[in-house]
Amino acid sequence: MSEKVHLDQLESEAIYILREVVAKAVNPVMLYSAGKDSSVMVRLAQKAFHPEKIPFPLMHIDTGYKFPEMYDFRDSVCKELQLHLIAEKRGIKGICPRKLGMDKCCQILKTKGLLEALTKYKFDMALGGARREEEKSRAKERIFSVRDKYGQWDPKDQRPELWNLYNTEIGPNQTLRVFPLSNWTEVDIWNYIKQEEIPVVPLYFAKKRRVLIEDNIAIPSKSPDAQEVLCRFRSLGCIPCTGAIISNAINVDDIILEVSATRKSERENRAIDLTNEASMEQKKKEGYF
Repeated sequence: MSEKVHLDQLESEAIYILREVVAKAVNPVMLYSAGKDSSVMVRLAQKAFHPEKIPFPLMHIDTGYKFPEMYDFRDSVCKELQLHLIAEKRGIKGICPRKLGMDKCCQILKTKGLLEALTKYKFDMALGGARREEEKSRAKERIFSVRDKYGQWDPKDQRPELWNLYNTEIGPNQTLRVFPLSNWTEVDIWNYIKQEEIPVVPLYFAKKRRVLIEDNIAIPSKSPDAQEVLCRFRSLGCIPCTGAIISNAINVDDIILEVSATRKSERENRAIDLTNEASMEQKKKEGYF
């Protein structure tokens, strides 16, 4: 199967899922982080509903600790494409995330922030760009994944999705998280970005950055002890817990070659995913995306 045919099949599946959400949801929303997966999701939504505008808002859970480049990119894309953006700002005034602890910080800013925002706007279906290949606990997710009245996820209580038939029914006080990119891989994402010429945050491309090496993770830092190395980010999150990888990939073609050859997870440099008590599965059970 050619790369083009493979991407066309993934695109067709994702567009079908997006249309199912709009057909069945009362009040849907797309979670938007300004990362590469979010950028692909926006392009798919444009294609799914062309020539009309995307029929749901985008929501960014803003922890206040994202990279400046992410905010700039988010605002420019939403302005250019005339997207309805809901920026839900969180924050812990006067407290350093590292002193608070990454686990507690993530729980307050991300998990609680997301749950409160979904409740505030009464969204019944929330679209996200998570992929099964991205992390082992995400491989347990269905494409249409049920959450209880507290927004929590039970990996042992999942609906079957045989023959691409999706159950979109929601019981009292339930909501759905929906993942159109479930069957995509990181290489698929970058090949689609190349095919569609989708702009992405410059942080994904290698350049010299000042970092501190901690537990084999290159954390951006302005410290006098920081060293300047050629690096890039495979996965983007909050600055205190997002590490870079040593790389000389300066364009999309370079990234495709690099990602195709690696055997390590793209989230290996996300410090928040490396602690037992803040594992992705536990965070998802609590309501994290």
